[in-house]
Amino acid sequence: MKASFTLSFATVAALAVSAVHADEWGTIKGKFVFGGAAPTATELKADKDVEVCGKHKLLAEELVVAADKGIANVVVFVRDKGVKVHPDLATPGDKVVLDNKDCRFEPHVAVVRTGQTLVIRNSDSVGHNSNVATIKNSPSNNLIPAGGEATVTFASEEAIPAQVTCNIHPWMKSWLVVRPNPYATVSKADGSFEIKNVPAGGEIELQIWHEKAGYVGEVTVSGKAEKIAKGRKKVKVAAGDNDLGEMVLDANLFKK
Repeated sequence: MKASFTLSFATVAALAVSAVHADEWGTIKGKFVFGGAAPTATELKADKDVEVCGKHKLLAEELVVAADKGIANVVVFVRDKGVKVHPDLATPGDKVVLDNKDCRFEPHVAVVRTGQTLVIRNSDSVGHNSNVATIKNSPSNNLIPAGGEATVTFASEEAIPAQVTCNIHPWMKSWLVVRPNPYATVSKADGSFEIKNVPAGGEIELQIWHEKAGYVGEVTVSGKAEKIAKGRKKVKVAAGDNDLGEMVLDANLFKK
């Protein structure tokens, strides 16, 4: 009887400890929509290395709006310091690649974690340089020959995305989002975004930024306008999906 009671007590205790330490995680998702007539992208003039760069139809990427008005390249990240990280995401993943390809950067906006290796590659047949204008980290400016690559690692987070340019081909521009945790993303071509495995059960603060609008100061959801000072939006995270819905960004936000 005594042994049975001891085993039962141990089992209950183990279950209690397990319950205390059980974590729940949620996914934050949504979609950014342009509030106005979708603008037409401006064609860029390639006036350097024309024999290579002139072969490509280069378009301005500072504001990319799809036919259905989805806005690409809106940056969304969890701003909270010391946010709990899902065990599967505790260490940075594979290397992030920023490619000089077809005389433009691919992707236009890249996300990299502190301590994670960024590979700056040149897939073109002409040389490029990649001038990374970080603030908290030492800026870098690598000359990358055709077919070559360079690596960069960041020790500190950057409060806002860092611009990357090519001084040889001045129309080339991209952005790096350097964060200390995995909770950062960029909206896709259709305007949708998703941040997985965010700690549930409390409130987190998102930061929303776009290269032309800056910190997004207002969104409209279901016809209701919401002011978000300095692009900071608080979200209560429940386990499972947390759909913020379609967030319309007024066209005037992009006239800065």
